[in-house]
Amino acid sequence: MIPTLDAGERLQHCLDALDGADEIIVADGGSADLTRATAEAAGVRVLLAPRGRGEQLRAGAAAAGGDWLLFLHADTRLGRGWRRAVSSHLARHPGEAACFHFRLDDSAWQARLVERGVSLRTRLFGLPYGDQGLLLSRALYDAVGGYRPLPLMEDVDIVRRIGRRRIRMLPADAVTSAERWRRDGWLRRSATNLKCLILYRLGVAPEKIARIYNTPSR
Repeated sequence: MIPTLDAGERLQHCLDALDGADEIIVADGGSADLTRATAEAAGVRVLLAPRGRGEQLRAGAAAAGGDWLLFLHADTRLGRGWRRAVSSHLARHPGEAACFHFRLDDSAWQARLVERGVSLRTRLFGLPYGDQGLLLSRALYDAVGGYRPLPLMEDVDIVRRIGRRRIRMLPADAVTSAERWRRDGWLRRSATNLKCLILYRLGVAPEKIARIYNTPSR
């Protein structure tokens, strides 16, 4: 399940890595570019949903027919071995959720620091973000109440309800676009992400946090 909004050519890379998957659903929030045309050309199911990642993910999950759900961002592509890793998890840990190792598509040393920080956050606090993908059974998804209609922090919200003891790290990568870091600056973008998490934990409304997250740095 992939939420999209003006995903452009990034979506094609995401879909290419998922070639042959049992079911792929793109929940679009009203793209003005070729996002929907790209998805339709790839033969995947396209849903129109209210804009906002939480709303879109929720709509996609409601439309999915499988017993297992994989949620993935449009600017993320799964790396080699992801199918084998998923199959092993389904067979061995049916009551638990899982995420992938976070990687950035940039060779800069700053990218490696960001990756290490994400790995540390995930292992210590059981707090993967949506750009690491989220795999879980339909039963677990329903039991925790699914995604809530939040414009941002929907990933933190659901993994906190799942609980760190029920989330495993899969031995495969989720390679995400480093565009935001390159555009805003490595330190500035990372600081903004951390600020958004802190504000959320302090109870600030996700609508206000979304404005901070989406405001380009000068």
